[in-house]
Amino acid sequence: MDIAGMGSETVQLFVEKDLIRHPGDLYSLTFDQLIELEGFKEKSVQNILEGIAESKKVPFERVLFGLGIRHVGATVAKKLAKHFGSMYALAEASIEDVTAVDSMGEVIAREVHSYFRSENNALVLDALIEAGVQLEIVQSEDSITESPITGAKIVVSGVFERFSRNELKDTIEKYGGQNVGSISGKTTYVVAGEGMGPSKLKKAESLGVPILSEQDFIELLGL
Repeated sequence: MDIAGMGSETVQLFVEKDLIRHPGDLYSLTFDQLIELEGFKEKSVQNILEGIAESKKVPFERVLFGLGIRHVGATVAKKLAKHFGSMYALAEASIEDVTAVDSMGEVIAREVHSYFRSENNALVLDALIEAGVQLEIVQSEDSITESPITGAKIVVSGVFERFSRNELKDTIEKYGGQNVGSISGKTTYVVAGEGMGPSKLKKAESLGVPILSEQDFIELLGL
């Protein structure tokens, strides 16, 4: 998260003083708590608190990286953030959903899946939600084109002819849609390519989610 004033020695001190037990605790630290620590002056305390407040603006992919999930480095975190769009969608993802992301193997998928099913980690995420940390991709309004899929939640599955999976997802974001990893009753469309998983197809059909072919998608956007 690259918080100003929060080097490893400072973090270690806060842990030893039982001021923090997990990352979410950072956001409940107060001036009165820190000024009591030996060697902490008013200016340094203020810098730390300002740095913590500024970290609420850190992009979702860096927050995800900062959770310290095993095997989820900066590059993997960025891919997961872009694919799922939010921490909430990632938390609900199955192992199969994660392995569907470009370059994600089963080892990474199992670690991610396991992390979000831990009660202790759920407490961390609750604290981060309450603090107002960025837990979803924030699109610049200038980069979004109004379209029939603006605001739609879209699942992409399979292999396509005109687009690579990443190009298709970029197009969805460009036209105001949101890429989600798993099908639910809130899913607006499934864009299905060659080799779409039978379980996803069955779930989409059972929930009545419209299934678009690649050509359907192209015609919907008038591309």
